[in-house]
Amino acid sequence: MPDIGIRELKTRASEIVRTVREERARYVVTHRGRPVAILMPLDTTEASALSHRIQTESPGPAWDKLNSLGEEIGREWQSGKSALEILSEMRR
Repeated sequence: MPDIGIRELKTRASEIVRTVREERARYVVTHRGRPVAILMPLDTTEASALSHRIQTESPGPAWDKLNSLGEEIGREWQSGKSALEILSEMRR
């Protein structure tokens, strides 16, 4: 498995991912010369299970808190304009 530095991965990400996908290549990702991750292809079963898990899992308590704050702000919103309209006006 070849090593690839994080900077090289950043600059060649599309090419590297294409190689992983098409050639089933594997890379050890390094940061300052130390291994930090492995980039490797998923088989179809793993990819399908991962996709399902991502779609059904809750993003976590922080996201739940943001959603509840958004709902609270929406209930108490007193302007005749939406937040999007106000932001658009501010950007002009």
